[in-house]
Amino acid sequence: MDNKYSISGNQVRKTFIDYFVDHGHTFVPSASLVPGSDQTLLFTNAGMVQFKDVFLGIDKRPYSRAVDSQKCMRVAGKHNDLDDVGRDDSHHTFFEMLGNWSFGDYYKKEAITWAWELLTEVWGLPKERLWATCFRDDKGNIAEDMEAAENWRQQPAIDPSHVIFFGRKDNFWEMAETGPCGPCSEIHFDRGPQYCDLQGQIHNCSVNGDCKRFLELWNLVFIQYNRLGVDNLEPLPATHVDTGMGFDRIVSVLQGVDSNYRTDLLWPLIIATQLLTGQSDSEREANFTPYRVIADHARAAAFLIADGVVPGNTGRNYITRMIIRRAARFANKIGLTEPFLAKVAEEVINIYGDFYPELVRNRSTILANLTREEYRFQRTVEGGVAKLDNLLNKLRELDAIILPGEQAFDLYATFGLPLEITRDIAREQGLDVDEPGFRAAMEGHREASGAGEAFGEMGGKDVDIYAPLFSDLQSKSLLGSNGVAYDPYMHLEIEGNILALVVDGESVASAHPGEKVGVILPRTCFYIESGGQMSDTGKIITSPPPPLLSKGWGEGQESWEIRISGMQKPATGIIVHLGEVIHGEPKVGDVSMAQVDVHHRFDIQRNHTATHLLHAELRSVLGEHARQAGSLVASDRLRFDFTHPEAITPEQLAQIEAGVNRRILENHRLNITFKPLQQAIGEGATALFGEKYGEIVRNITIGDDSSNNLPGKTGKIPFSNELCGGTHVSETGDIGIFLITSEGSVASGIRRIEAVTGRSAYDLIQHRFSAMRSTAELFSSSMDEIPQKVRLLLEELNGARKQLSGLRQELVAAEFSRILDNTNSFKQPSENFSSDVDDNKSSFLSIISGIPLLTATLPDANSDTLRQMSDRFRQRYPSGIAVLASIIDGRPLLVISMSEDLVKRGLHAGELAKYLAAPLGGSGGGRPTLAQAGGKDASHLENALMSANQWIRSKIK
Repeated sequence: MDNKYSISGNQVRKTFIDYFVDHGHTFVPSASLVPGSDQTLLFTNAGMVQFKDVFLGIDKRPYSRAVDSQKCMRVAGKHNDLDDVGRDDSHHTFFEMLGNWSFGDYYKKEAITWAWELLTEVWGLPKERLWATCFRDDKGNIAEDMEAAENWRQQPAIDPSHVIFFGRKDNFWEMAETGPCGPCSEIHFDRGPQYCDLQGQIHNCSVNGDCKRFLELWNLVFIQYNRLGVDNLEPLPATHVDTGMGFDRIVSVLQGVDSNYRTDLLWPLIIATQLLTGQSDSEREANFTPYRVIADHARAAAFLIADGVVPGNTGRNYITRMIIRRAARFANKIGLTEPFLAKVAEEVINIYGDFYPELVRNRSTILANLTREEYRFQRTVEGGVAKLDNLLNKLRELDAIILPGEQAFDLYATFGLPLEITRDIAREQGLDVDEPGFRAAMEGHREASGAGEAFGEMGGKDVDIYAPLFSDLQSKSLLGSNGVAYDPYMHLEIEGNILALVVDGESVASAHPGEKVGVILPRTCFYIESGGQMSDTGKIITSPPPPLLSKGWGEGQESWEIRISGMQKPATGIIVHLGEVIHGEPKVGDVSMAQVDVHHRFDIQRNHTATHLLHAELRSVLGEHARQAGSLVASDRLRFDFTHPEAITPEQLAQIEAGVNRRILENHRLNITFKPLQQAIGEGATALFGEKYGEIVRNITIGDDSSNNLPGKTGKIPFSNELCGGTHVSETGDIGIFLITSEGSVASGIRRIEAVTGRSAYDLIQHRFSAMRSTAELFSSSMDEIPQKVRLLLEELNGARKQLSGLRQELVAAEFSRILDNTNSFKQPSENFSSDVDDNKSSFLSIISGIPLLTATLPDANSDTLRQMSDRFRQRYPSGIAVLASIIDGRPLLVISMSEDLVKRGLHAGELAKYLAAPLGGSGGGRPTLAQAGGKDASHLENALMSANQWIRSKIK
């Protein structure tokens, strides 16, 4: 690593985190780039994403102050920086956001004071070059933020004139059109007049101006309102702080360089690329755009793959594929034509691996995926770019500038050329692409690559219903500060009073048969859907009041039952049982018994533990790269998606299934412990991307017991070690049996296995045995003899089919001979003459300008027979054309034969084939003397045959 920097990027990050930890903040590790439990958002694109639910009031953390460095990706949707990456020194697809957070704790004074102290006293930035912006509503409807301005003016040695005001666009932050929002205060750094890129021009050289002199470093957001409408704001009961500082930007300032790409975070990637190209420093500077693209995209791809987002065709996986291919395409501009990104990614791992250990853990997976994707792109890129160049040339010939979206999509579907690369190439030539047309053409082929809202769908739709209930129940001391007690692990039934009933969004005192109802109890043992595991089902019924309950609760209640079909956690502290009243009228205050459906729960537990065994076995058989990419744990089956670049062989699949069943028979105990997240990760636990984890996690290991001295029970390293909040069996033997029902591809680089266990596995075995018994009876054999019997039957059937096909073709040949014989009964006039040669008009002989044309339909003839009949025609007519047709499985088939002398006159059988195929909805082609055509619509076959003479006349003229 170059030692020219006075402070390294890693030291900057550590200093930031340590400073706020010293000021009472809890360090929170970065969330995954795949937003936990949020499928509406493509990637984590801002530091606040992992805290979104806290601000919405549907989550609560054990801390009120936090500090983090969050991994972010901005490549799609509202926040899309891709077009600018490589073209300037500040934009990136992947970046880190440093942030400090207050959840109802400190506010503007502390946030501003600490920001100023860190920047000026700890990092030593010149105070006279710092500017602070505050909010003043340009519409005059929201109060200006004088509190922030006054706190800024009180900072030591600040220039008061450097505290300035801006309106809604620059200094008012909102999560969405409604919801939490508030003024913000941005900190800008004056880099000096030499950074102005508009010198000599009339422009606004100031904060939020037109040039690059002033650089925004940090945004302090003060969340104090709940937006109900455009100008309808109400104060929040508690105020919050959400800050974000661009890590690459502050490092560039502290290291005194004029580009994010010249810091020690990205410069080693530039140098690694230069060593591969062999270019001089001056050549590198002359081609700096490709170098920037490669550095940015190599870093982004490495982090994406480390978080489980491998290259593919859809959604997030498409983004990984696109940025790898875009980097490879820019590499071609500087002479890199062989796979190289793995060498650059090694530098990413070296630089970031200490703080982001997932890069180190997944080193081999990252490097292998990069190289594999580059090879794939290599095989197709030349054809795709050549095709694109032809299309762009035709555009210019037509004086057009927009490439149709359908053509752009065809380039992607046929050559794997992503829209972003097509757009890059088009824009380099002063043209562009119809992107909406591309998206429309892609619809139905893959998921859209963009994200909608800046932060995905907001969620928390029922907060307004349940949050007041929570406050009311707390005020009556019916719920503690943590709300409904949730423990789905220890009990299958639990007693308690009904605290609230909700019907059609309204809190009610009682519910009636047939009504859909939400039920709140003081505690629950029902599992809430999470991590791919479905919610528990069951029922809530009346229960005799225990003697210790408060007087009045449950007195005089009648029998009733609510069938529970699902669970919901709509607001902090609230858990709702969703169901339907089956009979009776449950009332608030009634004593109830909540009972989990035991069979449903046990079936789910078997499938969930089997999923852990399957995950471990996949990695054992296929390699460590095989990681979970999605799952479903239901009562009747399990579904497991995982990363793997190729189809699994039958032998591997059998080995995986056998391995899981071996672990089941060994009857390992499950060891379930609770420990700090980082400790569990450090001990080798697998954390699944896209899942949310708290500070304390539930760690499930299998195979670290030593009971019974069974094979594989070493008492040391578990073969399965995962973070999981789901329900499980106590011992693997409880699963019973594990059967794989299907395996296949769901996307490029993503495979899917579906399987059954327990009762579903037994039902499947019984069903298959029954089918085999029935089959054995039909063959009058034992079940063991069925394969041999089936083989013999298939051989007989194939023989009979061949014999039947031969007889059919003999009949066709005989029929065609009769047709040819009938043509001899007609004299051939010198000019236009035509006559039916078959009573049913399936054959027709024409003489056009002295050229015999025979069109004939021969039912059941295959292509070989049609060609043989064409040879017979040429023997009878040395100069002539035959168009012979048949219908196979409802689809028309044509063979066109043309003599050599007619070819010399400018006729071509392949061109005639294309002409005849058009009305049939198909295509055709071939040699000048022999061609073939096919189509989809046999209803137009007669008209197609009749049009052959028109084509001949047009050619003869």
